[in-house]
Amino acid sequence: MPSHADLDRQIEHLMECKPLTELEVKTLCDQARAILVEEWNVQPVKCPVTVCGDIHGQFHDLIELFRIGGSAPDTNYLFMGDYVDRGYYSVETVTLLVALKVRYRDRIIILRGNHESRQITQVIHEGMGLENEIRHNDDFQLNANTLGILESKFLQLLYPGNDDLALVYGFYDECLRKYGNANVWKHFTDLFDYLPLTALIESQVFCLHGGLSPSLDTLDNIRSLDRIQEVPHEGPMCDLLWSDPDDRCGWGISPRGAGYTFGQDIAAQFNHTNGLTLISRAHQLVMEGYNWCQEKNVVTVFSAPNYCYRCGNMAAILEIGEHMDQNFIQFDPAPRQIEPDTTRKTPDYFL
Repeated sequence: MPSHADLDRQIEHLMECKPLTELEVKTLCDQARAILVEEWNVQPVKCPVTVCGDIHGQFHDLIELFRIGGSAPDTNYLFMGDYVDRGYYSVETVTLLVALKVRYRDRIIILRGNHESRQITQVIHEGMGLENEIRHNDDFQLNANTLGILESKFLQLLYPGNDDLALVYGFYDECLRKYGNANVWKHFTDLFDYLPLTALIESQVFCLHGGLSPSLDTLDNIRSLDRIQEVPHEGPMCDLLWSDPDDRCGWGISPRGAGYTFGQDIAAQFNHTNGLTLISRAHQLVMEGYNWCQEKNVVTVFSAPNYCYRCGNMAAILEIGEHMDQNFIQFDPAPRQIEPDTTRKTPDYFL
């Protein structure tokens, strides 16, 4: 097994946006799995801690996040999922986060998002649901006519006449391009099954990727789930990764086709039942990087600035201090890097 010195060398290498070898990735994932299997569905977390939302392969913005929030292990971090897909550097992003987890296991928590899934990472993301991750607001004026349109078409609606629209990529496709085979994708997607579903900061702040489930009234219900599996198409585990808060009370059908929408009454009751002060979640683009909703029972944190390199949003992280004080830090994207060659390598089985 790699020593701390080996891990430090790998982390330094990754911080320069240089991928590890296939063998190094396999070894790293094996080490991470041994750590994650010991963590809980509701992983307890102590403060101070900095809570982060979606990253989506925007590696240089992750480095900017560490520059602003503090480097690991000097700062404790809790990431709420969606490390891969859409950006150009999913491989480097998820490898760095897993390497930091292995090196500083008690200093960094990485939860599962809906994109940490075999099926989702194989989708061609030029046409998958960006519009459903955007809050209904005056900047975008989403309505029934725009819901369900292809992602690339949606970007064209935002930027008419712009022929330089950013393409967005899936993790599977990126692994093929960078390694010439799907082995690294398999190592990571097997590891994703072991990621905790939720976290609980000092028994007060409940953190997860998506939202609540009509099948789960208590944290003990969540603790009893069998999480070590591919994300199901429906059911409580799916709901935790896919659901969204909504202005309407009660439960609703999600426009995403998975999970539910839940109203302020649902969130307030869940918080009351479980002695919580706040639900912190990610999963939706919010233009200011964070958004309070449902009478401050819920906050959305989104940490991918200028999402898909075109949405123009700010990003944010949530610092929770030693006395549970809350401080949001907003940040802009890192300086734009030269875009990588996205020509797919020929897989070994075609050679």
